[in-house]
Amino acid sequence: MKVLLVSQYFWPESFIINDLVRTLTAQGHIVKVLTGKPNYPEGVAFDGYSANGYQEEIYDSTVKVCRAPLRPRGSSGAKNLLLNYLSFVVNGLRYYPRAVKGENFDVIFVFAMSPITAAIPAIYLKWKLKSHLAIWVQDLWPESLSATGFIKNKTALRVAGWMVRGIYAFADTLLVQSRAFREPVSRYADPSKVVYYPNSYQDVPPSTEQTRISAPLLAELENHFCLVFAGNLGTAQSVETLVEVADRLRGLSGLKIVLVGSGSMLSWIESQKQSRALDNLILAGRFPATEMPHFFKRAAGLLVTLKQSEAFSYTIPSKVQAYLAAGRPIIAALDGEGARVVQEAGAGLTCPAQDAEGMANSIEQLFRMTVEQRESLGQSGRAYYLEHFEMERQSQRLVEILYSRINELKGRSK
Repeated sequence: MKVLLVSQYFWPESFIINDLVRTLTAQGHIVKVLTGKPNYPEGVAFDGYSANGYQEEIYDSTVKVCRAPLRPRGSSGAKNLLLNYLSFVVNGLRYYPRAVKGENFDVIFVFAMSPITAAIPAIYLKWKLKSHLAIWVQDLWPESLSATGFIKNKTALRVAGWMVRGIYAFADTLLVQSRAFREPVSRYADPSKVVYYPNSYQDVPPSTEQTRISAPLLAELENHFCLVFAGNLGTAQSVETLVEVADRLRGLSGLKIVLVGSGSMLSWIESQKQSRALDNLILAGRFPATEMPHFFKRAAGLLVTLKQSEAFSYTIPSKVQAYLAAGRPIIAALDGEGARVVQEAGAGLTCPAQDAEGMANSIEQLFRMTVEQRESLGQSGRAYYLEHFEMERQSQRLVEILYSRINELKGRSK
């Protein structure tokens, strides 16, 4: 299969789409990537990249990556985000048609994290190239706009809903990362287009090379009962819950909460750590995805949180798949689908979103378990991952879904 990927986010930014592209090409498929300049999550262009100018490079030896100019998202503010989103649309429409001139693709595949507007250049390319357009919906719009507080005005949310309906109308296939996404996506699209296709995870064992984790941090991980949270530290992740949990558990000797990552709420967490004197809260900083297995294998448990909202209750945070693959117990402060997966997998303990008391109690319960009990939770999660979220199998399933949908639509047109 020949795939044209359109995504505002791509390597060296750390997202599952990077591994999926690598897996597809390893299985013999051809992928070309249309993206922007990497700047997530810090909001500034990565070293070696300029926000201005068109650029091409090669990913994983064979994948051609075409990068349009992109205004970085900045450190905060709705205005910066809106300009970032708009620049991807405008520059995508300007540069991408020339990047694929004279080429043919079986499918145009959109990795649709927020913003859904990233699909707009792909819609134009669908018309230009006469290709099947598949959108992999990672975030629910307009629901997530309201849930994060990005847009509060009801009229603006209604307009966003009309935009989403229009974008979905141009798609031939809408892949949804959670079974619970079916109903809300179907409010804005023909339900026959909607297909469940979950996020997957490429299971990579810890490198045999020396880790980049500092010796003092390694000592903390190896000599204490450490609960690790890995990923973006933003508003959606309810980091306030993590800080409150650390405060509640300050008296539990030997227990540490380790936050690995960065994001818009990092400075707030730093100020809370200092003002509350939270010695049991460790801010490890940002590390590449290749370092995560080193953190996971040393963790007594892994933490996942989201804000309490209807939109987020439909979502399975992508870190859940990585945590299941790691074979470590999971403590989840989630509602809805994310909690259901952890419970169904028998992989750990759950409590409602933003329930700091419930999460603290779950952590204390894990703390008091035997090693064998904790290992059993991790092994159950690992087995569930292999059955439902292993990337080699899910990559093959993606191709099967897309070929099936392409053939189905061709049959209808005859």
